[in-house]
Amino acid sequence: MALPTQSNSVVTLTDASTDPNGPTGRLAGWLADVRTDDVPEHVLERAKFLTLDGIGCALVGAQLPWSSKAVELVSAIEGGEHATLIGRGQRMNAPAAALLNGTFIQGFELDDFHPLAPLHAASVVLPSLFATAELLGGAMGSDFLLAATCGFEVGPRVGLALHGSEMLSRGWHSGAVFGTHASAAAAGKLRGLSAASFEDALGLAGTQSGGLMAAQFEAMSKRMHHGFAARAGLYAAALAHGGYSGIKRVFEREYGGFLSTFGEGHAPDPQQVCSQLGDKWETQAYIIKPYAAMGALLAPIRAILELRESRRFRSDDIETIELDCASAAFHHGGWQAARPLTPIGAQMNMAYAVAVAALDGAALMNQFRPERINADDVWTFMRKITVRHEPGFDADGPLARGAVQMRVTFTDGRCESQLLRHPRGERIEPMSNQRIVEKFRALTGGIVDSARQRAIESLVLNLERLADIRELIDSLAPPVANALT
Repeated sequence: MALPTQSNSVVTLTDASTDPNGPTGRLAGWLADVRTDDVPEHVLERAKFLTLDGIGCALVGAQLPWSSKAVELVSAIEGGEHATLIGRGQRMNAPAAALLNGTFIQGFELDDFHPLAPLHAASVVLPSLFATAELLGGAMGSDFLLAATCGFEVGPRVGLALHGSEMLSRGWHSGAVFGTHASAAAAGKLRGLSAASFEDALGLAGTQSGGLMAAQFEAMSKRMHHGFAARAGLYAAALAHGGYSGIKRVFEREYGGFLSTFGEGHAPDPQQVCSQLGDKWETQAYIIKPYAAMGALLAPIRAILELRESRRFRSDDIETIELDCASAAFHHGGWQAARPLTPIGAQMNMAYAVAVAALDGAALMNQFRPERINADDVWTFMRKITVRHEPGFDADGPLARGAVQMRVTFTDGRCESQLLRHPRGERIEPMSNQRIVEKFRALTGGIVDSARQRAIESLVLNLERLADIRELIDSLAPPVANALT
């Protein structure tokens, strides 16, 4: 299948950004100039596995009740058949597809996250890339992989300029705020934007950023926030490609700029946006979730599961569990849960997640079904759990912003204590590529047939040899089963 050539019709007076030496200009220039040969092979390899994990999460999320509700309501507003909805057997216009596919990837809190600049990269990068590729009439797999890597690199850098998880402490849904730039970077790279057009795209992305973290308590919309960011980046890249101008020097503008506004009073660092581009690769830093819960809960879930394995305790053997958290972890997951608790609330709440993991020995799909969330044994056990803010962790630097000190006191008087997600304690280690494959197979085994599962896995892990990314998109299109039934 012949692929279309890139259009050179972008309306700009020059291919250079307005200030090539400023933070925005340096990032725009790097995005325009970076080539596959500039990216280390192990980084591109990791990008493929991040893509596989995101696709697995999308397939799981595609038919969940809140995803189906989103498809129903969005399709009533948006028509068209330009782009594929993953796992639904439907097509919609490109912005709606980006929105909904991002919503699917975030559909059950199983997707990746960056530990220092919290965002879920696959849910903002892949949807805008899939939609862009279909709008362009196809794209080579190698170009898609490079574009995805660009998106994976940009999101955390913008987040670090806002001091990462500090955004969560302030009530912003951090990934929805700086995920727009990741999406725009990826879609813009696939479109072959110049540095000048990338500057416009980054400005257009930033002016669409937003997301309130109060959505975590009960709102379906929490699932959709990164989809909004994916759609924003899709629009930003397409508009910039067509010559529609965006905010110039968006990261360093003092009045109404991205960092000055979102970081007001918190001393944002614009140089983080372009720090160590091409030398340090953020693609390597993403954490792949082994549990169906938000990132701050992963370490205490793992710790209680390991303790359950070593001590073989029963619920009556535990007197108390105390969880002392840094600000970001406490504000994000330490709130007091009350019945009725929604699935999204359960997946955000530290006391619930630790309780159900202690009781069930797992924290996956079954532990966040409505019937399990409402079970009396979980709520009885939750009364033993206390979650507190420990200000001392906040002074220990960025690597401790997700820190949790867990103390488990048993009825026999013994106590087990662990310091988690802290430089002086246990850290969360990135999941190996092989374990990502195992996770993909486990998640999708019950919702797609084995032949389709193998085909998707092979296409993703051989992206650089794929003549047209639409072959992969076509394999994702047919309906999947509901993962909760």
